[in-house]
Amino acid sequence: MVKSFLFLFVFACSNHIYAQTNTNEKKFSHADTLRGSLSKARDWWDVQRYKILVEPNYINKTISGKVDILFKAIASYDTMQIDLQAPMQLNKAYLGDESLNYFRDGNVYFIILKNHPKPGSEATLALSFSGKVREAVRPPWDGGWIFSKDKNGNPWMSAACQGLGASVWYPCKDHQSDEPDKGALLRISVPDSLMAVGNGRLTAKNQYKPGWTVYDWEVKNPINNYNIIPYIGKYVKFTEAYMGEKGKLDCEYWVLDYEIEKAKEQFKQVSMMLKAFEHWFGPYPFYEDGFKLVQSPHLGMEHQSAVAYGNGFQNGYRGRDLSGSGWGLKWDFIIVHESGHEWFGNNITSKDLADMWLHEGFTNYSETLFTDYHYGKEAGDAYVQGTRKLIRNDAPIIGKYGVNDEGSGDMYYKGGNLIHYIRQVFDNDEKFRFSLREMNKIFYHKTVTSSEVEKFMSAKSGVDLSSFFDQYLRNTSIPNLEIQQNNQEIKFRWADCIESFNAPVKIQIGKETKWIYPTTNWQTLGRNSNASNISVDKNFYIGFKILN
Repeated sequence: MVKSFLFLFVFACSNHIYAQTNTNEKKFSHADTLRGSLSKARDWWDVQRYKILVEPNYINKTISGKVDILFKAIASYDTMQIDLQAPMQLNKAYLGDESLNYFRDGNVYFIILKNHPKPGSEATLALSFSGKVREAVRPPWDGGWIFSKDKNGNPWMSAACQGLGASVWYPCKDHQSDEPDKGALLRISVPDSLMAVGNGRLTAKNQYKPGWTVYDWEVKNPINNYNIIPYIGKYVKFTEAYMGEKGKLDCEYWVLDYEIEKAKEQFKQVSMMLKAFEHWFGPYPFYEDGFKLVQSPHLGMEHQSAVAYGNGFQNGYRGRDLSGSGWGLKWDFIIVHESGHEWFGNNITSKDLADMWLHEGFTNYSETLFTDYHYGKEAGDAYVQGTRKLIRNDAPIIGKYGVNDEGSGDMYYKGGNLIHYIRQVFDNDEKFRFSLREMNKIFYHKTVTSSEVEKFMSAKSGVDLSSFFDQYLRNTSIPNLEIQQNNQEIKFRWADCIESFNAPVKIQIGKETKWIYPTTNWQTLGRNSNASNISVDKNFYIGFKILN
């Protein structure tokens, strides 16, 4: 994501990019609990499909629309929690032909059902909504609806809402654990002078009312709420077909009409991205819905099958290499990073926002794997090592569960570096690659927990990584490998870490490469050696001290 992708801000005194963080001192409210937990009014029903109609008013900065939520009853209950953030308002609610009463609690509506759907049955909740929508001030980091203009003065609109939540603009069950099993239909009503683009494939185009056209965009696959996004502007498109692991993948590129020549050149990198990521991660997860890049009035986001692109048709991150290694200027950051989320974030989705490192850590590492695939392993190693200067180690990567808390921004660069560490533990790149491909197969279109992925990586590596994950995800200190020499005897141990930490590490003693298996207790490395000749493989993100 770029919102996920970087809750970035720039310090005036530095060129470094840092992600916004939530600290342990953060206080959580009743609203946070309503949004982040699976309450009784949420967990008895399972979303099957969203049908969303939205019509924006560019002048008044309002939107209105309708949402049909097809759901399956898992249990019987008389109340449904529907999320819709103020100042947006719910106007009507129906279950079939029956009008329903509801009441508001902050950013939540509780809808009272007169007749309870029987467990196992399906029903459709029909909602109408409207209001002066929250406007994004600095998208994608500050979420909401975007009312912008292109350089010719034409309206240019979209939304970015990861973290903040899709309920900022339409009513939904705003929790990552429940994706619509049968996909979604997004109907976008716009003036005839504009074009509307959404997720998936264009299935219909009809006159909605005089001077207005409605475009129907449909995805067949499950999709995150925050990934359902309209793009509205003076768009034109060009296409290509990519012959991938599952056959022909339709690729569409929607850009502002005066940018098409730049886009045709820059977007040649899409095939490079697909080739690298299908190699490492397995088939693109949404062949049925195609792949799109859509030029956006903000930097970028991983909107499923309609990736937002706003990097100015240049390599790097807005023309800069975040790693400082030079390799980050060989490719377009937004094309690579945001597309990497199609596998990690969109295919595999964290159930709780606290586990967002599953999205961002693996996708951050996709940048390294892209570099590795096209420019060689040394280039990939240099790239990931270069990103370490952006790690702050100020708060745990995993946030608080049940309160819509993202945890630390270290989920990006520290997340990528901890995966690079695990790759070294595999000590076999083909075995590591197979594990990433199998992960995308086993967790295909599923929502998961960090614990599930941690156990998976332990099983595939053949090493118990539980203490490793506890150290790097749930604590802030970086383990120090300490070396101590007493006369001719050399000893080693882990320090500045949890007591159970026992990750293996590769060192060099002169010209000899050696795996060692430290714990927090001193062990003997050997005799007749000189500690000054010992160094640590740079691919391991640890501290290293030679004690006097």
